[in-house]
Amino acid sequence: MATEQDSNRFSTQYVNLAHTRLGAKAVFSTDDFFAPAERILRTEPAIFIPGKFDNNGKWMDGWESRRKREEGYDYCIVKLGRAGVILGVDIDTSHFNGNQPPAASIDGCVSNKDIPDDLVEWTNILTSVNLQADSHHLHDILDSGVYSHIRLNIFPDGGIARLRVYGSPQCHWDAIGNDELVDLAALENGGRSMACSNQAFGSNMMSLGLPGRGINMGDGWETARRREPGNEWVVIELGHSGTIKAIELDTAHYKGNYPDRASIQAGYMSGGTVDSMVTQSMFWRDLLPEQKLEMDAVLRFESELKEIGPITHVRVNIIPDGGLSRVRLYGQIEK
Repeated sequence: MATEQDSNRFSTQYVNLAHTRLGAKAVFSTDDFFAPAERILRTEPAIFIPGKFDNNGKWMDGWESRRKREEGYDYCIVKLGRAGVILGVDIDTSHFNGNQPPAASIDGCVSNKDIPDDLVEWTNILTSVNLQADSHHLHDILDSGVYSHIRLNIFPDGGIARLRVYGSPQCHWDAIGNDELVDLAALENGGRSMACSNQAFGSNMMSLGLPGRGINMGDGWETARRREPGNEWVVIELGHSGTIKAIELDTAHYKGNYPDRASIQAGYMSGGTVDSMVTQSMFWRDLLPEQKLEMDAVLRFESELKEIGPITHVRVNIIPDGGLSRVRLYGQIEK
């Protein structure tokens, strides 16, 4: 069975290409009598509400088809928020106990339509695997193709709580001009938060690179209250090496719990592991000296930045603790 370490490996190394905030959506299902397929993409963990029923039966937080009484199997098609190389998946059957499918597989395709037509060529990227009740099923994907859609096949029927499709977004860097500014920390551009000192209250450091402003205080990265000397931090890998020209730190919805100050260090790195990167980050150069922050505000810094040339990673220090909604790192990519 999948362990917490497996889950962390997927969620911190890769971008969830099936994230609804990136534009992912369930576009078709053969059957969703008990629960609509769109629920499998919800960002929050699946829940179970005892005693909650709707017109078709027990309310379930996921996608659930009716009991199949003929040949065949059910499937749903998801249009990814960003086309990309898929590196891992999590098929989550949380709270489905006795009504989960016995097995599942995944296919991928490329299409410029919401719902791929009958002429599209599907490629199997995950052969059939057994599913257990109320469990996460994490699998590495070894196919190196770029896909815009995936098809989740369940054999023969049943319910899936959540589907996560982890990978690397396809970015057309060759089309970016030399002077064009790109948010190199954005998830859609391949940026990712790879490690942090602390995260609490259901927050997620990966939210720092999501599009738009945070929708509430839970849509960001927040630490517990620090009760000892020091400060909290998060290390972010850029989607492409580049020279940072402007930085935005957004404390949307953080009012009595925003950081008092922040600074950013940066380095040009290749090789190593997440753990070694964290160690090295202590000695990176200053990109943004310590700055005072404000509650529920977007703060932009340009003239305050140090000229240190191209970088690949940053360490955002918040002093002493608190919450950030978004981190934007606008830069010119290194050609």
